[in-house]
Amino acid sequence: MDIEELKKKIIYRSNYRGTKEMDKLMGSFTKKYINKLSKNDLLDLEKLLDTDDDTLYNFYNGTNTTVDFEKNNINNLFKNYKFIDQ
Repeated sequence: MDIEELKKKIIYRSNYRGTKEMDKLMGSFTKKYINKLSKNDLLDLEKLLDTDDDTLYNFYNGTNTTVDFEKNNINNLFKNYKFIDQ
């Protein structure tokens, strides 16, 4: 899969998560960073998108989760992302 195809897949998956809140959060996060990421970061973002909405929301808000998240650039960026709903 080439990088542009991977980006399109990630953009789609980030905007159609299942819950409106996570659609907005992940969609805006992806929009902000998608063109600044390396291929490895894109692959890590794709893995992050495999996480269910509740777990991802809890991770973002610093609540306990049953999933151990890797320490990588994407998870750090997401954890520290300041979402502003417009």
